[in-house]
Amino acid sequence: MRLPRSVAGWTIAVFGILALVMGAVGLLWPEAQLRMLGFEVPAQRAPGDYTGTFLMASSMAAFNMGVYYLLATVTEWRAFYRFTVYFRLLTFTVFTIAVLAGIAPDRFFGVAAWEGLGAVATAVGLRVDARWAAAGGDGADAADRSAPAGAGTGPDTGH
Repeated sequence: MRLPRSVAGWTIAVFGILALVMGAVGLLWPEAQLRMLGFEVPAQRAPGDYTGTFLMASSMAAFNMGVYYLLATVTEWRAFYRFTVYFRLLTFTVFTIAVLAGIAPDRFFGVAAWEGLGAVATAVGLRVDARWAAAGGDGADAADRSAPAGAGTGPDTGH
């Protein structure tokens, strides 16, 4: 796997690795995942309590999302980077509201903060990369500017 070639790429790679690892933890050791998030882990679950099923599904989604983020990093898919900023800010907002409304435990705000800080870090990284490219650097944005119209909207396939 190639290392990220931009500041924004590094922010996406860090998030991708964390999502992959946390997804794996949720699949392999769900009790630890629940405790980390501040949820109770009863000795026995009541009939009809599908917490384990939901955790398995969300952990698998996190694992897959980690793979998607790492793929975007390897291909330096800048449009994906920009897209994540908006949706991670939305996630921050929804998770924060869940904590404030008492739907989620206070410790869950850490997840919201991670999303919000990650979105800001990627946005800052995109700006730094753009300024570096404008100043004549070899940043990934330089390739975006010189590409034909419509290019740069998907992964670089190497062709």
